[in-house]
Amino acid sequence: MCNLYRMRTGAADILAASRAMSADVGNLEPRDIYPDYAAPIVRNSAEGRELVLARWGLPSSSQALFSAASKRADGLRKKGKVIDDDAFKDLLKMEPDRGTTNVRNTASRHWLRWLEPANRCLVPLTAFSEPDQVGGSLKPV
Repeated sequence: MCNLYRMRTGAADILAASRAMSADVGNLEPRDIYPDYAAPIVRNSAEGRELVLARWGLPSSSQALFSAASKRADGLRKKGKVIDDDAFKDLLKMEPDRGTTNVRNTASRHWLRWLEPANRCLVPLTAFSEPDQVGGSLKPV
């Protein structure tokens, strides 16, 4: 999935198209959805399909968190701080998980638990975009 998409359809249309049984989204206003924003999804529950708002994204891989903590440790070392194994473990525990929206390698062990049907959902959208990487502007296209 891309990092920006648009939702311009109301809850009633999403319910009809997805055959969801319930909705807990209130007045679903049109919106542009970026990573970490609340986004409408249709998911399975014990009572059947439901339309809810959920945070857009998945947990980061342990490799991504390790890399981010390593960069933070390198920055602290440049400032003269001593970062031993115990200090690095603490940094790793405190590393914020900003999540990810692009799952490029579904064979990775990290993603296996999220590929099961119980973790799947329908993400309704009316348009999506990617940054203009060819022209270098990075404006959404």
